[in-house]
Amino acid sequence: MTPHAASSPHSLATASGLLLGALGASMAAGALLGWALGAWGIGLLIGAVAGIPLGVLSVYLVYSRGGAA
Repeated sequence: MTPHAASSPHSLATASGLLLGALGASMAAGALLGWALGAWGIGLLIGAVAGIPLGVLSVYLVYSRGGAA
């Protein structure tokens, strides 16, 4: 057990929250845009596909920025 593990803000919960948050926000935006254009299902699907790299990018930016030891 390392003493730094408990005080680290970068945990698996943070990473999974960022992934799920980015995916959910992208899906919601895609569904809203799709609904406005008349096909919310297609918009939801496009939002989900676009949300995966967006989530990975957000986790990469958070973990590469803050000196994770």
